[in-house]
Amino acid sequence: MQLAAIVISLVTFVIGTALAARAALYIYKVVRTGSADSTRFGQPAQRVGTVAKEFLGHTRMNRWGIVGVAHWFVAVGFFSLVLTLVNAFGQLFDAEFVLPVIGHWLPWNIFVELIGTLTTLGILTLIVIRLLSLPSRAGRKSRFAGSIAWQAFYVEYTILGIGLCIMMLRGLEGALEGVDSYDPAYLVSYPIAAAFHGTAHGTLVNLVYLFAMLKICISFAWAITIGVNPSMGVAWHRFLGFFNIYFKREEDGGVALGALRPMTSGGAPIDFEDPADDAVFGVSQVEHFSWKGILDFSTCTECGRCQSQCPAWNTGKPLSPKLLIMSLREHAYAKAPYLLAGGGKDMEGNERATAEQLAGVPAAALAEAERPLIGTAEENGVIDPDVLWSCTTCGACVEQCPVDIEHIDHIVDMRRYQVMIESSFPTEAGTMLKNLENKGNPWGLATKARLDWVKELKKETGIEVPVIGEDIDPAEVEYLYWVGCAGALEDRAKKTTKAFAELLHTAGVKFAILGKEETCSGDSPRRLGNEFLFQMLGAQNVETLNAALEDAPTKRIVATCPHCFNTIANEYPQLGGHFEVIHHTQLLQHLIDEGKLLPVNPVEGLITYHDPCYLGRHNKVYSPPREIMDKVPGLRQQEMHRHKERGFCCGAGGARMWMEERIGKRINTERVDEALSLNPDIVSTACPFCLVMLSDSVNGKKNEGAAKEHLKVVDVAQLLLDSVKALPAGDAEPVDA
Repeated sequence: MQLAAIVISLVTFVIGTALAARAALYIYKVVRTGSADSTRFGQPAQRVGTVAKEFLGHTRMNRWGIVGVAHWFVAVGFFSLVLTLVNAFGQLFDAEFVLPVIGHWLPWNIFVELIGTLTTLGILTLIVIRLLSLPSRAGRKSRFAGSIAWQAFYVEYTILGIGLCIMMLRGLEGALEGVDSYDPAYLVSYPIAAAFHGTAHGTLVNLVYLFAMLKICISFAWAITIGVNPSMGVAWHRFLGFFNIYFKREEDGGVALGALRPMTSGGAPIDFEDPADDAVFGVSQVEHFSWKGILDFSTCTECGRCQSQCPAWNTGKPLSPKLLIMSLREHAYAKAPYLLAGGGKDMEGNERATAEQLAGVPAAALAEAERPLIGTAEENGVIDPDVLWSCTTCGACVEQCPVDIEHIDHIVDMRRYQVMIESSFPTEAGTMLKNLENKGNPWGLATKARLDWVKELKKETGIEVPVIGEDIDPAEVEYLYWVGCAGALEDRAKKTTKAFAELLHTAGVKFAILGKEETCSGDSPRRLGNEFLFQMLGAQNVETLNAALEDAPTKRIVATCPHCFNTIANEYPQLGGHFEVIHHTQLLQHLIDEGKLLPVNPVEGLITYHDPCYLGRHNKVYSPPREIMDKVPGLRQQEMHRHKERGFCCGAGGARMWMEERIGKRINTERVDEALSLNPDIVSTACPFCLVMLSDSVNGKKNEGAAKEHLKVVDVAQLLLDSVKALPAGDAEPVDA
């Protein structure tokens, strides 16, 4: 028995180690096929701290309650119990072998007992959760839909098998030691030791050989399996995850939200005024992704947390962030032999490699190299265009991913090539781009129309809004109010603009606007993929803002549109524009706290607040809108099921505001259905895009008789103004819809 156990274990160990090491080297080579990216190496100490924090604290996973706790024990047990594997090798040669120094140390034995047990219970919990949410039962609602099931179950049952072997060996060790009463060293395994009480010594020894062999063989059969499956992310993530988190985009450990990365070619930002002749615009081939992108694809564990939160997937559209990343991973690894042999094509489609270089490349890899990255099933494309254009860039996938995959950056990179090189994008978005190029706003309205709301406000209230540099000196301005295209030109959003201006006037805040000098911030064209147009609009705005605020004490800007807020605060620094930018809800909360705004008039009703993605997830502004509503007398707040970090998109982000929604259920309808389940009197938000999307759906529901006629969709500023206004006794003013 001993000889057989030794031979089988050592053979499995040698083969498993060799194959796993070969696969690890291969993964490294595949990742290296990506383009250069020198931005991932700064602040190494901070990055190490982030890895330690995210792994030991399980900061993402623990948001999922029992799943996070169970996974913590599994992850910690996988690495901390590796010495039990060493011990098993020793037991092959001596059944009573214990590790030197710590083998009889009580704290170590208690640690093995506790972590071994909790790891086993943890993986059992995860197996049960997976079985309860099988795609065969839950369909698209299962976050495991599309994951490679056999790989996941194989990994889980491997861990379960190892955990059971550890506890069985602990019990047998106790029996060999003759433990006949409770001993802290066998805190959990004592019942197993007691069960073998009286068993012959030779039998116990053979059982130790057997279970030591099982533990080793299960462990290295797993190594063999991952060794022949280098794209098996559900297994490899436990090693690659550390690297993926270390090399994440934000050095401070933040998620890859807010700003988009500058468009690069060969690892360097593209100079749009004088681009290099060989500059690569966007991503049209998998090797155009940076090496960090390839590492992202390799690290995906197929857990489906991104998929479960994705508004596109939840409304019947073909986009699943998980399946997108999996498709790119499988394509990268299938194409890798061709790339590693020197294969690749230039922008004109000419092959760089010689026939001799490609002579030994498998036919399957050569065929994979011919597949278009973006293309329909008929074109044998890797990613279907409907998948690419379904994304709202809401950030739910990036927020939830436990291994910090940067989905939005990859999606936008692919869009950039489609828009700027192929001119292939939803036709209705072309109208928006043309209007921006000609008129500086998505609706194509005349520039002078940006001041119509100013005239309306003066007529309604007598309040005059000054234009900076014309009606007021920049040195007198506390805040430059960036109105935005929607705030200046869209009728529903203009009500928010006027309400906010009136509140600033009431609070005595010195503010001004740019007026006709303001143009689109560039958020929509950038997320659509038209980086050139964003650069043009952004450079123009940065120049205008710098000139307008040159003599201002501080370059403070307030914006009612979260998309403008995000662009000016987080993306204009890429263009040389450094400003202090806040959202209007942050300023209004501050004015209430200072006593400059006093909400006194009751606004009766049940209210539910919708978190705008670019205010919430992208910029972590969750409290100010809710605190403002808390101060308004009469309002009763109730959260929708999906809120704050897990808030559900309205459907307008990622330039989807300007595209038709032809597949599945409309995202705004899904969100309004969730709101209506609370039977509210008011749905509030803090974004003009959200206001439009939610209003459209609510009006449709009213026409169908599915919503109360008095249900209003309003911005938080409108609610606050309604409460701040002094009303004659006995009067009641309805919230302006």
